[in-house]
Amino acid sequence: MSIEIRKVETKRELKSFIRYNYELYKNNPYSVPDLYEDMLATFSAEKNPAFEFCEADYFLAYREGRIVGRVATIINHRANETWHKKAVRFGWIDFEDDITISRALIETVKEWGRKHGMTELEGPLGFTDMDAEGMLIEGFEELSTIATIYNHPYYPRHMEQLGLEKACDWVERKIYIPDAIPEKHQRISRIVAEKYGLHVRKLKSRREAFQNNTAHRIFELINEAYAPLFGYSKMTERQIDGYVKQYIPILDLRMVTLVEDSEDNIVAVGVSMPSMSRALQKAHGRLFPFGWWHLLKALKWKRDEMLDLLLIGVHPDYQSKGVNALIFADLIPVYQQMKFRYAESNPELEVNENVQKQWQYFDVQQHKRRRCYRTDL
Repeated sequence: MSIEIRKVETKRELKSFIRYNYELYKNNPYSVPDLYEDMLATFSAEKNPAFEFCEADYFLAYREGRIVGRVATIINHRANETWHKKAVRFGWIDFEDDITISRALIETVKEWGRKHGMTELEGPLGFTDMDAEGMLIEGFEELSTIATIYNHPYYPRHMEQLGLEKACDWVERKIYIPDAIPEKHQRISRIVAEKYGLHVRKLKSRREAFQNNTAHRIFELINEAYAPLFGYSKMTERQIDGYVKQYIPILDLRMVTLVEDSEDNIVAVGVSMPSMSRALQKAHGRLFPFGWWHLLKALKWKRDEMLDLLLIGVHPDYQSKGVNALIFADLIPVYQQMKFRYAESNPELEVNENVQKQWQYFDVQQHKRRRCYRTDL
């Protein structure tokens, strides 16, 4: 039976594109659904600032009138200019376990890329690094997070059968919260603070977070810290404004740590939050009518034993100097007080040695791995 590929043209088709993932992973104990409202905004050229430098189309695969797969085709012109490549990205790819479906989807991306002058294919990737990226290749029986993609074990097998090869891998770790701050962390944090004139700053209110562009400066730091990472494209002012409005109101400021120099410039940041994975499963990916209640409980008074490390960034001038020790020396007592058992690192490039070294004094378990695939067109 042949596969028909149709471009998403209407709001109804976009709804089907989003909801297909929910249906494919319905009742899966490890998959965490995206918020439907967030996905609508992500795929909207009017609402997503990434469309200032990206273009995209979305496609659905049908068999006998039934949806059996989906994929987004994306060109991030800013990233291509930064990394001197002509790459088309595929993202939000899902399909039933049938190679004819996955082949039709990947061939659609290839043809779309060629028509737009691209010479290589990469994915799964989103519009930017702030979107979930990478295909899970290890850890299929581990709970996913709000920042990552879950997929069935047959997905990577299909990619290999279709001739795609590894571009890069990310690893994820479960980091157990220690009973006390590791002695080496305490010693290193004292030495580093004294040597470089650094101090920890805690935000006392959301109003303070908006004063003097503090929240804005956090994302500017992330731009500098993440610039060398695979496929990264710096966030624009409009993107930063959007992330500030999206995240600052929901963060528990106890779980945010800033490190500043003697002139109060932010040189490092750690942003974490209670895990929303179970709450999103209960909400079935919808805020309304009652999904917001599950999310609010998970944030405020019925927290999971797991927390998510959303962002850790260190200014390039201070990397490999032990500045991370100040962040963890501040956050570990907070995690203990809030009764978290472990943290999810979320994806970290396996070749990023600076990130890998920061866990050497913790009890950790590498429990997931995900991959970006590539091929020439």
